[in-house]
Amino acid sequence: MEHRLAYLDQVFVNFRDFFRGSGDHGFRWVDLKRFRLPPMAWSDERLLTALTKHEQFRDDYAGGGVDPAGVRHGPYWLNRITAGAYEPVDETTAINELYVWARQYGDLPPALDETLERDVYPLLRTAISRYRLKALGDDARHDWGFVHNEFHELVVVDRNGMALLVAADD
Repeated sequence: MEHRLAYLDQVFVNFRDFFRGSGDHGFRWVDLKRFRLPPMAWSDERLLTALTKHEQFRDDYAGGGVDPAGVRHGPYWLNRITAGAYEPVDETTAINELYVWARQYGDLPPALDETLERDVYPLLRTAISRYRLKALGDDARHDWGFVHNEFHELVVVDRNGMALLVAADD
């Protein structure tokens, strides 16, 4: 019997919720989707393949949410993303990429910093493996994929599960 990744839950951190009244940083967010691993051991390549085939992966991250019949993932055509589109990344690089992106316009409010430290960075620190979606090029971008100014995607695997982490602005 073939087992699948089981979708558990989602954490969405909208920067706008922390910058109210300042008129700054309004269109940035981190979306985190967590999955339970199948009962038997799978290679990371097989886990990445299962993730890219999962219904929760069919998200354009532009306000529409998951579309079971969707053909887009973030700024890319879904069919352009395979396990081979991901590259291994170490803990320091993964954390630094998100840290620099989050602070590109200056310091964060303490409550936002605490939220990221509680919900995002620990996953990157405790992961057994981490992967970053490579830049796939303009020919992989869908018809309105340029709506995202920046799009960062990380996949983390640990003993308890797997998480798809997307940080973007539009």
